Formats: sequence, C-alpha cells, structure tokens
Amino acid sequence: MPGRRTTTVEFVRGSVRGGRRRARSWLPSLFTLANMMCGFFAILVAFRGEYRLACALIALSVVFDIADGAVARLVGAVSPFGLQFDSLADLVSFGLAPSLLVFALFSDGRDSLDALGWIACFLWVACAAIRLARFNTTIDPTADKRYFTGLPSPGAAGVVLASVFAFADLMQGRDRLWMLLVVLVPGLLMVSNVRYRSFRSLVSPKSGKPYGLVVTVVVVLVGLATVPTVTCCVVAYSYLVSPLVMPVLTPLGRLVPDRLKEVLS
Repeated sequence: MPGRRTTTVEFVRGSVRGGRRRARSWLPSLFTLANMMCGFFAILVAFRGEYRLACALIALSVVFDIADGAVARLVGAVSPFGLQFDSLADLVSFGLAPSLLVFALFSDGRDSLDALGWIACFLWVACAAIRLARFNTTIDPTADKRYFTGLPSPGAAGVVLASVFAFADLMQGRDRLWMLLVVLVPGLLMVSNVRYRSFRSLVSPKSGKPYGLVVTVVVVLVGLATVPTVTCCVVAYSYLVSPLVMPVLTPLGRLVPDRLKEVLS
C-alpha cells in the first residue's frame, strides 16, 4: 500500500508539472493571438472610416508583438511553432492592416488615382511578407542580436500610424498622393540590408543602471499625454532615419562628459 500511494502521488505531481509546462508554452501564443486580433479589428474599422481607432489597434498590436517574445523568453517557451505563429500574426497586423488602412484613406475619393494606391499597398504587403520570411529563414546564432537587417515590420507600421494619425484629416484630393510615400519608403526599407537597432536591446539593456532608458520612457510618456501627434511622429520618424543619423551623432557623443555618460549608462 505505501508503494502504491507513493506512485499515485508522483503521478499526480507529474501531471501537475506537465499541466504547468503546457500552460507556460501557450502563454506567449495568447499574446500573439491578441496581436493578430488587434490587426484584424484594425482592418474592419479602417473600412468604416475610423482611421484613428485603426491606428490605435495597430499600435496595440506592436505592444503585444513585443510582449509575446519577452514572455516566451521569460518562461522558456521559445519554439518553432511560436516563431511561425508570430510571423503569421505580424503579416496580418503589420502587413495587411497598415496597407489596407492607407488604401481606405487614399481611396476615399474613388478617383483615377486608386490604381496607384493598389500598387503601392500591394508592394507594402509583399515587402512585409518577404521581410518576415527572410527573418525566419536566415536566423544566425552568431549574428549581433542588437540589430535587425532591414526595417522591422512593427517599426515600418509605426511610420504609417504616426502619419495617418497626424495628417489623415488634412489630406484632400491629390494631397493624398503623399500617403504613397509613407507606404513605399518604409516598405522598401523592410527588404533592404540597412541595419536597425533591435527593440529587444532597447527595452532590455544589460546594464544594471538603465537611467538613460528610464528618462527616455518618461519623456515619451509625457509627450504622448500632452502632444501625442508630435510625439508619435518624432518617435516613428526618428527610428526610420536612425541608420542615417547615428553615424553623425556617434562622434558628437565624445563631447559628452564621462560623468554624465556613467550616470545615463
């Protein structure tokens, strides 16, 4: 009897541990599913003319996209399934949703310019798909994890969101042609070989004194609360042009006092 009781207890404990492991493995996928859901809802509301709500939903997709990777690493649930599921969700949220949002805005007048919108928006979707496929098939364990090759699709979507949020109400007639650049330039950068700093390295510094990050986050939050349109444009476009700006700013960093560098490091 004692042996049977011990076996039963061990079986129950093993089942509980197995249930916990399965729950941990599915937790990141729930964030990925939320990412896809927000992107899908953004498409629906965009075609109802609620452009700012669509922008907010895609912005939530960005948050969930960052969160699912962080949660997967935290609980040790990184898997090939999670990688592929995340890419499919990203194609919906950062491929289809931004392009259809721009097309819904661009084609509002239903004129002869619509064909340009079709081409530009399809190019965005194609570039997003190529970028995600290239990322999945060229994972190099020895590569510098601080950088992406090509503009990340969430960063590209951020440029579209900031532009639509800031200028959607101001564009009439042929002024809408400007939106095609907002699609074409980030779209092509997604499939370029330009290196962009990884979000992961920006939000998870290894330093034990991430004061610079804290100050940046506080400034951005204050900006979003007071002047959200300006803040969104500054953040999105700063990241877009960062590979061009950083080589210029890096030499200027030598002029910063060492004491200040130590405090902000």
